[in-house]
Amino acid sequence: MPMLMVRRARHEDLDDLTALLCLLFSLEADFDWDEKKQHQGLNLMLNNSRGCVLVAENENRIVGMCTGQVVISTAEGGPAVLVEDVVVAEEAQGQGVGRALLEAMAAWAREQGATRMQLLADANNTPALQFYQQVGWRRTELICLRQAV
Repeated sequence: MPMLMVRRARHEDLDDLTALLCLLFSLEADFDWDEKKQHQGLNLMLNNSRGCVLVAENENRIVGMCTGQVVISTAEGGPAVLVEDVVVAEEAQGQGVGRALLEAMAAWAREQGATRMQLLADANNTPALQFYQQVGWRRTELICLRQAV
C-alpha cells in the first residue's frame, strides 16, 4: 500500500478499532461480539503501560490493527509479548498490512526487552494460519485452554 503508516493507536481511533474487532470476532468461534465490551477492552489497552495498540493507516483511514501485552515468561526468564487482535480490513488484505503491523509489534517487543512474541489464532482460520507461517511464525505443541472466573 503506497501510503501505509503504522502508528500507536489513539483514543479517537476507538470506533474504528472496535469495528475491526467486529470483523475479527466474526471469524473466531471462541468469542462473541459485544461492542460495549470490545470498546471497554480497547480503552483499557490504550491506558495499559505494559501494552501496545498499533494501527495501520492508509490515506487517513485505519485498515488494520494489532495489540500486544508484556507478560513474564518463566521459559524465557524474562519478558515476552502476547500478541492479539491482528486484523486487517478485507479490502486491504494481501497488501502487506499484516506484515507491517507484526514487524512494528516486534520492534516494540524488543524495546520492552522481550525475547519472544506469541499469539493465539483460530484453528479453523486457514488464511490467517498460512499468513503467520509466511511471515515467520511457527506452530508449537501448546494448546490454549480457558476457564471463566
